[in-house]
Amino acid sequence: MTRIQIPAETIAHSLINKPIEMYIFLDPLCSACWDLQPIIRKLQVEYGQYFTVRTVLSTQISKLNTVCKKPKEQILKTEYDVSEIEHPVFPTIAVKAAEFQGKKAAIRYFNKLQEHLFLKTRNVTSFSVLQDLANEVKIDVKEFTNDFQSKECARSFQNDLSITSEMEVTSFPSIVFFNENIEDEGIKVSGIYPYEIYVQILSEMLYEEPKKQQPPTLEKLFDWFHSLSTSEIACYYNISEQQAEREMKKRLLLQEVERVFIEGNVLWQLK
Repeated sequence: MTRIQIPAETIAHSLINKPIEMYIFLDPLCSACWDLQPIIRKLQVEYGQYFTVRTVLSTQISKLNTVCKKPKEQILKTEYDVSEIEHPVFPTIAVKAAEFQGKKAAIRYFNKLQEHLFLKTRNVTSFSVLQDLANEVKIDVKEFTNDFQSKECARSFQNDLSITSEMEVTSFPSIVFFNENIEDEGIKVSGIYPYEIYVQILSEMLYEEPKKQQPPTLEKLFDWFHSLSTSEIACYYNISEQQAEREMKKRLLLQEVERVFIEGNVLWQLK
């Protein structure tokens, strides 16, 4: 059987200084932000040589005013265990805490959080669950817990809220595009649109039609995104889902990847 031609080497970006900057505004609890993920990933795979991504985490103002939920036995205590508290802003702060262990760690954590929220329906507003997720993505849980409660993490979150306010972003997800020409205004896109719309915006910001780059190795994709669906793999390498499934099963037999079943959905991860 002919092996699918997935590149063995990563293609080097020809543009060292990328001409476009994308500010992506996300709320971890927003289902539309989950739906945007495949679009952003595809843009990075096909046109990532043209832009850098700055993820800005925020939340609806109403969530900031929500009272923390504590177990009844802790309500009258002056000291309490943060792991037993729930709050709708906790997921956003948790991703900021994960950032202190590196950008890749934060991406892995954000993806895992949304997987559990939208596919497993776990209560990710509970700090004990957020600690479990830190362990799942193999970041230091003790360091994560300390960072979550630190002033530095609070300042980092406040900085993201300030950027959200300055750019007048009021709904999620939103993307603001900037190019190198400081005289050009940024382009703000709120909500989700077909993939071709985002490619068209890149064209307008570049003043030329962008050229697709060859997809990187599958190992590099897993390094970027941590987990991938069969349909994503098929899309990136322009093959059928049946071919992608066969390829991943070969790698499964070779113990290169593992298959994760989440509420009827199949995700692939490196072992």
